[in-house]
Amino acid sequence: MANIIVIYASMTGNTEEIAEEIAKGIREQACDVEVKSVLDASAADLQGYDGILLGAYTWGNGELPDEFLDFYDDMDSIALPGKQAAVFGSCDSGYPGFGAAVDILTDKLKAMGASVTMPGLKIELSPSAQEKLECQEFGKRFANQVVSNYVGRKESLPYGYG
Repeated sequence: MANIIVIYASMTGNTEEIAEEIAKGIREQACDVEVKSVLDASAADLQGYDGILLGAYTWGNGELPDEFLDFYDDMDSIALPGKQAAVFGSCDSGYPGFGAAVDILTDKLKAMGASVTMPGLKIELSPSAQEKLECQEFGKRFANQVVSNYVGRKESLPYGYG
């Protein structure tokens, strides 16, 4: 069974709520999912999963939040070829860099060799009831991509290695 990790940073609870809604969608697709705060995770954790979702709010005028900085820097020590990945975050249109943390993390995952095939999900502040459904749908679509990739890799292994 494909396994997915969701790692997020949340100050007010908005990004955590988005992460939990995405995880609901993933679970509906019968995938294993682990949801962790970035403070309880390490970049090395990413290598043990088929799918990676990173979530962060955008701080100030377009920076990653402070609690994500060490994790972000530690990502330079790993490689993620063949891993499916996507990014999400809560954003505030009152600042010039709307959802810039999503873009920063997307670029980092690509630089580490991950396959980022979905556009980042950006939610204005706290998700509305409709946006919660969009988060769940995002999780379902991502899980389907991970499962497709996982099944394709398993089928290409020699007999006895899957």
